[in-house]
Amino acid sequence: MSQSSYDVVTVGHILLDLRFCVDHFATPDRESRISSQSHGVGGSAANVAIGVRRLGGRSTVIGKVGFDDFGKNALEDLVREGVDVSNVKIQAMNGKTGFTIVVIDSTGQIIMYGYKGVAEELLPEEVNTSVFERTKFVHIASLRIDTATHAARVAREKGAFVSWDPGRVQAKLGLEKLRPIISLADLVLPNEIEVREITGEEDLRRAADALLEAGARIVVVKRGGKGVFVATRDEEFEVPAYLPGRVVDTTGAGDALAAGILMGLKKYPLRDAVRFATVVAGIKVTRLGSHEIPTMQEVEAELRKIGFKPQG
Repeated sequence: MSQSSYDVVTVGHILLDLRFCVDHFATPDRESRISSQSHGVGGSAANVAIGVRRLGGRSTVIGKVGFDDFGKNALEDLVREGVDVSNVKIQAMNGKTGFTIVVIDSTGQIIMYGYKGVAEELLPEEVNTSVFERTKFVHIASLRIDTATHAARVAREKGAFVSWDPGRVQAKLGLEKLRPIISLADLVLPNEIEVREITGEEDLRRAADALLEAGARIVVVKRGGKGVFVATRDEEFEVPAYLPGRVVDTTGAGDALAAGILMGLKKYPLRDAVRFATVVAGIKVTRLGSHEIPTMQEVEAELRKIGFKPQG
């Protein structure tokens, strides 16, 4: 599959999620009983690549794992989902795969403790940018800024649509340091906290405007249960969250939304692509696991149920 064309190439973290379900979060010096535990691949780049596959697209992920059991498990999960892993770097010497401890309470809320390991050590020269010639979308997620900017620049040069999800750590760098990658992005996908961290603006509209002024073409702000705020140079609109059932796990909801938007843009205008994506994300949060994104058949069944009609 390494010489194939792709719908989406993702660049960023490949991690292993260690999930623990509890009735309630423990307070200091107190214990909370773990009712169940599981593990599976995580990291935004991996999650979006899996989401694209489940939604009927072709994807490859560019990232780095260690030569260890966590890395082996993560890659096995990706291969099982049909994601091309030929562009993943494996660091054999002193390389430890990153992982996230995810604690989930009975309401689906989460607490996370992260160790990035070699995921954050992916260097610009280690990114196989030749695959950017064979894709429509390049999605860069939660990645160190030098590598992220390099990937975005080459992707733009090769004519790909560039999507960037900054993540919490990079958002703290602020607008001036992030301006180069923002100017290269067709789509910027921060959450409410991140967009305010980047811009220093508390008002959501002013924060989105600041990203547009820095060169972004589309800004989609993820607002959790409040839905999505979208701004371009020509319009702004909101799309409410969609929830078809009880919230089980909100981990990876933003990645489900990203996969939904990118696959939605293949056949819908922006507003409808975002509406489609909110259904993808809504189904995801009713399931345990950051990469448990629904299939296209499941999404289409839900769309029929709610009478989804593209508005153009």
